[in-house]
Amino acid sequence: MAKDKVICAVDVGSSKIATLIASLGEDEKTSLIGVSAVNSRGIKKGQIVDIEEAVSAITESIEASERMAGYSISSVYVSIGGPQIESINSHAVVAVAKPEGEITENDVLRVNDAARAIPLPSSKEILHVIPRAFTVDGQEGIKDPIGMTGVRLETDTHIITGATTALKNLIKCMGLVGVNVEELVFTGVASSASILTDTEKELGVVLVDIGGETTDVVVFVDGAIAYSAVIPVGARHITSDLAVGLRISLESAEKVKLYLGKTTKTPVMPEASSEEDRKASLKNSKEELLDARSVGISEEIQKISKKAVSDSIIRPRVREILELVGKELKKSGFATQIPSGLVICGGGSLTVGVLEQARFVLGFPARIGKIEGLSGLVDEIDSPVFATAAGLVLYGVHNSNGTQFSLPVLAKGLPIKDVIQRGIGLIKSFLP
Repeated sequence: MAKDKVICAVDVGSSKIATLIASLGEDEKTSLIGVSAVNSRGIKKGQIVDIEEAVSAITESIEASERMAGYSISSVYVSIGGPQIESINSHAVVAVAKPEGEITENDVLRVNDAARAIPLPSSKEILHVIPRAFTVDGQEGIKDPIGMTGVRLETDTHIITGATTALKNLIKCMGLVGVNVEELVFTGVASSASILTDTEKELGVVLVDIGGETTDVVVFVDGAIAYSAVIPVGARHITSDLAVGLRISLESAEKVKLYLGKTTKTPVMPEASSEEDRKASLKNSKEELLDARSVGISEEIQKISKKAVSDSIIRPRVREILELVGKELKKSGFATQIPSGLVICGGGSLTVGVLEQARFVLGFPARIGKIEGLSGLVDEIDSPVFATAAGLVLYGVHNSNGTQFSLPVLAKGLPIKDVIQRGIGLIKSFLP
């Protein structure tokens, strides 16, 4: 196990900080060996607002995951989101270095570098340059031009940018925690790695990641990202609405929201013998009251039916979020190229009625995302809440081939003299 390649991912969100540690075995299987999630502190809308609080929460999450995995982590992949994330599509052209020969990796690097040359204010930095497709001598739709013969190489790329201060503050936090940042990854890109299938990406699909205070929208067309945006409204706004509407604390409102998401379902009307029986059955289903004891909250709440809470408090906010998603789709210009519809993930996807509202408001098929591609402690992350963290692990595996090694956690915190003595004792045990 000590020689296994190890990937660590930290999802720094507005509501939780999740840390996943995975080992990449010789069979190229990615196995989860450490999982932890703690309540987020010092972070608002995906940005650091209190470095000391954020460092404390991140340290707590990483150490809990290290204890479970039995490893001490040195470098991590970190998610970044927030309204400061913006995107733009860029086009670039270069001449192939050897017109008589083949297109090489160097040519691809040159055309991607040319695509990066976009005017940016000093307050912005490029996070990702994602090639969408290449064109060789007028032949469009090429995924990988390396090895092909041509004179003129073009590329269409999707460029995601972030605020320089937000990036630097996050990197500083990770440095204070004591780990190096392998790469900062946009939360929408990370979530798509664990939730979307290759078929959906090829046909055209929209990923909607409803987080605590923001919602990420990522549009895939022809197998590549065509548009991405962040909406500054999330699931915590639904919780706030419940707290105001029911006159309870935010903690209790969160419990009510999760309880309704688990228990409230569309009533299935049995075959009624008469119109009166059908009306009575419908009336009973509507009048199922919300019980404070069953929800697990201490406050006394007014007698109100579950359906009334769902319809009058939760539904308007869910509809608002989805209408904002619809505006982003209209703005992208790709709304007619997404036959696979919507895939919803994040904590907000557990809200009651979100799928029905998505189909009604946007008119697309919709499903709740399920994490794929990992083995090991997958039961610990069997929820769309962990989509970004799981996607970060898969992103790290595909982009670094698991080059990060780690030391056994036993050596962490020991005086260097004790570590050396242990090493000498281990060597002596192998000598005749």
